[in-house]
Parts: sequence; structure tokens; C-alpha cells
Amino acid sequence: MSRSAAQTTATEDRTLVWDGCLNVRDLGGLRTATGTRTTRRAIVRADNLDRLTAEGWDALLDHGVRTVVDLRDIAEYKPLLPLPEGVELIRVPLDELAGPAWWKAYGHLDGTPLALRPYLDHCPRATAELIATIAGARPGGLVVHCGAGRDRTGLAALLLLALAEVEPDEIVDDYLLSASNVRPLYGMLGLPDQYRRIDAVLAEAGTTAEAAVRAALAGFDPVAHLSAAGVAPADLAAVRSRLLEP
Repeated sequence: MSRSAAQTTATEDRTLVWDGCLNVRDLGGLRTATGTRTTRRAIVRADNLDRLTAEGWDALLDHGVRTVVDLRDIAEYKPLLPLPEGVELIRVPLDELAGPAWWKAYGHLDGTPLALRPYLDHCPRATAELIATIAGARPGGLVVHCGAGRDRTGLAALLLLALAEVEPDEIVDDYLLSASNVRPLYGMLGLPDQYRRIDAVLAEAGTTAEAAVRAALAGFDPVAHLSAAGVAPADLAAVRSRLLEP
């Protein structure tokens, strides 16, 4: 089987159908540098859970999710339905935690993969809070989400998968999957296609989305980064244990 065919099969296997969302997938089943694979039903990445219908929430619960980590600012929280009993909501507002200095320097890159490495390099408080939150989460599945499930969630997924030593090709492929999932959302909501701006920013920088994600990963040591940010070794171990098969 070719790599593209294998990738398509793996993607279909990880894609989750939660009514009301368009960009949901399990982070399990991905190859790591040590020859193992990430654990299924451990961590899911998603777009805006506020749009979930009752059937969508049932699917989330059936997948074993018991913790929702919302990466948005609180003002963005406008749920269609109340949170189901037995599910804990925790906020890690990545935009707010970035701080005004980051936005002044790198805000023009927001929404593009060119923002990934500057965020990792300059927002250690935010990445540390995210990892500590996941380390301390209750047993059961966990979902991280933002609005489109592409930018803030893309950064969280990249950080988590790098910590689990997932192969770079797998991390890049996972990031790129969001484009085809998210693009229809703009038409549904009557909004301009944000990918026109994203493509223009990438073109101006002389790069592509794939190359930008690879550049974000190049030379990035998640353990050193998170340790320097104050994340305890026990928390790093807890997140890796959640992500990796025994």
C-alpha cells in the first residue's frame, strides 16, 4: 500500500462524526519514533463544541470523553446545549495567555501555521498551563477544542504529539487535514473564506502550510521547552502516559 493510500485509511479510521462539528479526530493510532503508536480514545482534537446537538454530545460520551479543554477566551463560549452531566469543562485560553506583546509582534500571522513556532518560543506560560491541565485531568478521554479546530487546537495537537515523539510526517499530515474540514464552515456561516488570507500570508513569506509546520517542528524539543517553562517531570510523564500505548 502506498503512503497516500495508507494515510487515507488511517485518517478515515481516526475521523469522528459528532453531530454539529466538522473537524473532529482521534489523536490515537499515530506512529512514534520508538515504534509504538499513540493511544486511541485518549485525546481528541475538535472544532467548536458549542454547536454539538444532543446526538453529538451522545457520540462524544460514547467515545469515552469525560474532560473538555476549551482553548478559547470565555467570551467565545456560547453553547447550544448545557454541558452533559459527568463531563468537566476546563479553560486554557491560549489567545489571552499569549499576552499583548505577542499579539503586537505576531498577530499578523494568527490563523496561519507561521504562528506556531513564535507561540511555542514566546508563550511558555500558556503551553505549560495546557500540559499541566491535561496531566491533571480526570481519568477517561479528553478533547481539546477551539473555534475551527485548526489554529489553537492545531498548536495543542502539535505540542502533544511532539511530546509523544510522534513522527514529524504524522504531525504535519494531521495539521493539514483541518483545511478540507474547516473550509466549508465559512460558507455555512456566511463568512469570507479565511484561507484566501492564509494563502496570501504564506505566499508572501515564500512558503507553504506544510513547510511552515515542518519549520515549527525543526529543532523543537518539547521536554526541554516545557521543563524550562516549569512543568514538573511528573506532569510530563502523565501526559506521555495518557498519549502512548503501553
